[in-house]
Amino acid sequence: MTVSRGHSPMTRRTALGAIAIGAVGVTAAACSTGSSGDTASGAAASKSAEPSAGITFSPALDANANPSPTAAFSVKVSKGQLNPDVKLTNSRGTVVTGALSEDRTTYTIGEPLGYGNTYTWSGTAIGDDRKTVPIQGTFTTLTPQEQANVVVNIADGQEVGIAAPLILKFDSTVTDKKAVEKALTVKTTPETEGSWAWLPEDNGSRAHWRSKEYFAPGTKVSMVAKLYGLDHGDGVYGAADVTSDFVIGRAQIVKADATSFKIDVMRGSDVLMTLPCSYGSGDLDRNVTRSGIHVVSEKHEDFYMSNPAAGYFNVRERFAVRISNNGEFIHANPETTGVQGSSNVTNGCINLSLDNAQQYFNVAIYGDPVEVTNTRIPLSEADGDIYDWTFGWDDWKAMSALKGEVTSSSAPATPSNAPQLSGISTTPPTPARQGPTG
Repeated sequence: MTVSRGHSPMTRRTALGAIAIGAVGVTAAACSTGSSGDTASGAAASKSAEPSAGITFSPALDANANPSPTAAFSVKVSKGQLNPDVKLTNSRGTVVTGALSEDRTTYTIGEPLGYGNTYTWSGTAIGDDRKTVPIQGTFTTLTPQEQANVVVNIADGQEVGIAAPLILKFDSTVTDKKAVEKALTVKTTPETEGSWAWLPEDNGSRAHWRSKEYFAPGTKVSMVAKLYGLDHGDGVYGAADVTSDFVIGRAQIVKADATSFKIDVMRGSDVLMTLPCSYGSGDLDRNVTRSGIHVVSEKHEDFYMSNPAAGYFNVRERFAVRISNNGEFIHANPETTGVQGSSNVTNGCINLSLDNAQQYFNVAIYGDPVEVTNTRIPLSEADGDIYDWTFGWDDWKAMSALKGEVTSSSAPATPSNAPQLSGISTTPPTPARQGPTG
């Protein structure tokens, strides 16, 4: 993930007001009481003394306006040309990057400015009549009431599984979701159909981009979020632009039929490995392994789990691969080795032997789908975090701010009653994705 900010921050001070000096007329004073012909002659002389060049600033210099730092800032001249001394400087005297057009009629700023900073135009233009005109003016960019930061789930260069959604997690509520979604661009090679959807608030807004079907292996994905300087609604503006460029890896799917007491790890159309296991016992709702398409979100060689409802605390589990945020993992559990392959006895996780768990651990990556079937409770938003594949395609698109109706329900990424992480793991868990079960 790369982040780009606006122009380097500058010392804030009170705006100097808008000063725009365009054509300046110089007239000769009449000191005699001559004839009307003399008066007409003086007026003609005055008009001929006026420079022909006209200066226009964009945005217009207005003492009552504070433009966005990402506005298209430029200065233009009519009936003349700009001189090479034209520039825009910040309050510390640093010159902002800009470029003069080939015909020397327009000077355009080439980088975002900073929030709440004052800038000064300076330089000269020369009119078609060879008269020099000064370029002067100041303006102050807007100061947001609040700035919104965003975290992207996939880093630049990362290789992920074929079911990986692209997730933007904002640290505040986005009220103008349409404006923000218009600023989000996803390009895929080969071209892949996908859509943004806004999931329920969880200490801030969440936007997920999901493909219609699983990605084709080797697909390249590039996301650009032009959020800096963008009004997110209610006086909240983006703190930075964000990008993510990643690639889809091999096609690996775990087929997990709870009635079979095993999992099949598929690599394309081939069975990579078949591993005996034990699923949730299903005696209580909290012990039911959820049916539906889960997504691998993290993995840990050593993980300490606590589930007060089940009566265990700080239990060390090996080779734990998280598949949902309600506490479901695929992991080793020596206590259930005797029934793996013949009975379902767990608290909702998929238990494997130590060797089998390590085998699966070694080939699992973020974004791999785990398709659980034949249990009595489906995966849903109540299970938190990544439940994107529980939606049909039409329902998913309907949660786009641009294509449908945005959901307004509330379902946190981590369920409130989920078991809690305890102890330590050799690989730190991702924040807000804690809640293992046995």
